[in-house]
Amino acid sequence: MAGGPGRGHGLAHGDGSVSASQAAVAAVAGLALYAGHHVGDYWVQTDTQARLKGAAGWVGRRACAEHVLTYVGTQAACLWLAAAVLDPFEGGSVPATLAALAVSGVTHWLADRREHGAVWWLARLLPWKRPFLTLGDVRPGVVQVECTDSMALQRVMLDRPVLGTGAWALDQSWHLFFGVFVPALIIGGAS
Repeated sequence: MAGGPGRGHGLAHGDGSVSASQAAVAAVAGLALYAGHHVGDYWVQTDTQARLKGAAGWVGRRACAEHVLTYVGTQAACLWLAAAVLDPFEGGSVPATLAALAVSGVTHWLADRREHGAVWWLARLLPWKRPFLTLGDVRPGVVQVECTDSMALQRVMLDRPVLGTGAWALDQSWHLFFGVFVPALIIGGAS
């Protein structure tokens, strides 16, 4: 960037500059969106939404849409709380905030549709990401054992996937960029 950060590429000023208040609003918005992302994705999302949001057809689309609505609602609540406590949004733009939440919601839906969404499609398109996408999956041919648990016979995989899979990491990096960083810039640039 010619002239260094904040010169020639500002979001709101005709001369390309970014004010300290815009930067502060973007920072507070980013923190609120980040907190809302984690609470919405891990605490508010129901087990049913988490299991079905990547399914084919209307069942998956509906579960994903329900999750995205609660996710964006959680982000909106965090933005509201930040504004109520810190009042950084004086003169802030409601349309920009709504646009930011729309960007977050649409991109979240595109990622959370899993095999039917943009992140998995993009990872499969990039040859160096294909193996990473399946990192942490149960490997083919892994030994299974049967055990009893409360009088019920269960089949248990010895090689169990964990929360931190390659697909999860790609999903989270997508969400943090499009669901936190970009919306924070939209909100900060409009202040």
